[in-house]
Amino acid sequence: MPSHRPVKKVGRPPRIDRAAIAEAVLDLGLDGISMKAVADYLGVSVAGLYHHVGNRRELLVLAAEYSIARVPAPEDHGQHWDEWLREWARHVYSSFVEEPEVLSQFLSGALRWESMVTVIDSVIQVLGRAGFDPIAAMEAFDTVAFYAVGAAAHELRRRGAAAEGRSTMVELHRMVAAQPPEELAGVRALLAVPPISGTTSFEDQLTTVLVGIAARRHEDWRPIVDRAASGAQPQEPGAFTSKVAGTLTA
Repeated sequence: MPSHRPVKKVGRPPRIDRAAIAEAVLDLGLDGISMKAVADYLGVSVAGLYHHVGNRRELLVLAAEYSIARVPAPEDHGQHWDEWLREWARHVYSSFVEEPEVLSQFLSGALRWESMVTVIDSVIQVLGRAGFDPIAAMEAFDTVAFYAVGAAAHELRRRGAAAEGRSTMVELHRMVAAQPPEELAGVRALLAVPPISGTTSFEDQLTTVLVGIAARRHEDWRPIVDRAASGAQPQEPGAFTSKVAGTLTA
C-alpha cells in the first residue's frame, strides 16, 4: 500500500532570518510559544534556530518588535495634528489588545530603542509641522500613547474577567454586601446610581486627552470635538461638547 507521508526534500535546509522567525512566532501565537514549535513550523532544527535567537524570551522580544515595526505610521496628508495622534493611539491600542504578549514585552522594557526610532522621528517631524517643538511633540505623543496602553490593559483585564463570568459591577456588589452598612460609602453611592446605557468609549476618552493637549497649547479645542463627532462615533455631539466644556470650566 503506497505511503501518503510527505517526502522530505533532499538538499540544503531552508534558509531563515530573524524576520521569518518573528513571522512564525506571530503565526503560531505568542502564548505558550516554544523554540521547538517555531523550529518545526519553519522546517529547521532547534539547533539551527539557536543560531538566530538565544532563548524563548528572545523569541518573544523579536516577535514583539517585528509586530510593532510592521504597523505603518499614520500617513501625514495634511490632517490636523489631533487626527494624526488619534490614528496612532488606535494603532497602539489595537496592536496590544490583539497581541497581549506584545504588551507584556513592552511593559517589561524588553523592546529595544532601535525598534522605536523611526516612530520617534516621524512624531517629531509631523508634529513639528504643526508648530510643536521636539520636546512638546514627544510629550503629546507620550500622552496619547500612555492612554492607549492603559486602555489596552484595561480592555484585556475586562475580557479576562468576562471570560470567568465576572464584571466590575458584580464584584463591587459582592464586596459591598460583605461589609457593614457604614463601610464603602463611595462605592455604595456609585451602585445607587441608575444603570447607564453603555460606557464611555475608547474614542470618547481619547478625545478628552486630545482636548487637554489643545487646551494646554492654548488652542481652540472645540474643532477636535467636532472632528471626533463627525466620525463613526455613536455619541451625542452636543452632550459630549457640554461634558468637555464643563470639565474645562469647572
